[in-house]
Amino acid sequence: MKLHKLDDKLSVAAQIAPGDARAIAQGGARTLINNRPDNEEPNQFSHDDARTEAEAVGLSYLYQPVTTPTIDRAAIDAFADSVAQSPGPVVAHCRSGTRCYLLWAAGKVLRNGADPETLISEATGRGFDITALRGVLERTKK
Repeated sequence: MKLHKLDDKLSVAAQIAPGDARAIAQGGARTLINNRPDNEEPNQFSHDDARTEAEAVGLSYLYQPVTTPTIDRAAIDAFADSVAQSPGPVVAHCRSGTRCYLLWAAGKVLRNGADPETLISEATGRGFDITALRGVLERTKK
């Protein structure tokens, strides 16, 4: 499992597998956020199983499932608040890490006035396509 550090508090990752929570905790994370709805793919590690494993190794676990078309201001705020309120480093995961990155970037724009095009460019340089950020921001204006 590869972690992509977005800032001092948050790293994102692709779908975790059984056993990954221990490595996440050993890496210093305090909170694990799952942004992936259950059953997106057959045999996907369920959020209930991930929660059990995460809590067994001392991680706080939050299940905040979203799909890119359903990301709204409430989801953005819930994600940003969860990261901010964590007592330490956070790892968020989804299928590829892109939705988590998108939630983080949307929060940076809406809460901190970050430039969306700069964030999109930086994400591209890291191997993430968050061009959907434009549409997410447009939806939050309505």
